Amino acid sequence: MTLLAPAVPQVPTRLGPWATGSRPPVLTGEELPRSKVQTGAAELRAVREADLHRALARLADTGTAVRVGRYSLVEPRQDPADRLAEAQAVIHRRRWTTSITTFDTTEVDAPALRPQLARLFAALDAGEIDGIVAVSQGDISPIYDTYAHTLTVLRARRGFLALARIETSI
Repeated sequence: MTLLAPAVPQVPTRLGPWATGSRPPVLTGEELPRSKVQTGAAELRAVREADLHRALARLADTGTAVRVGRYSLVEPRQDPADRLAEAQAVIHRRRWTTSITTFDTTEVDAPALRPQLARLFAALDAGEIDGIVAVSQGDISPIYDTYAHTLTVLRARRGFLALARIETSI
């Protein structure tokens, strides 16, 4: 009789498909050294800004006005007005049009499970908006892989994310 070693679940190195029923990545509780966080934030910012410029160039070539959804993630019972106003300042400065203004609470942490963020992705798919404007990376996810995956999903849908603050500030 041969005994098999017990199966040990492996932590995925890459995020799989981002479905509404997917689970958020496992948190290890380990904190990255500050230099790695800053390097990662700079990479994420470069990717986000490249996606933004690519989308804006495409819209400019077609003569289409830029329509965005304004989004914020807030604590339960926190008034989202200040964060939404900060996002609105970006929209106003760039002369974009706000089609949808919405927010979620931190009761649901995983971006794939937030109903209002899903609403914005559906609006992006339907051609109602061209991108999402938020205050900071924290409105999407402070977790590098989750945030990077969200940027990839936006890029695949020909959308973009614009932030009022750079990635290193939450």
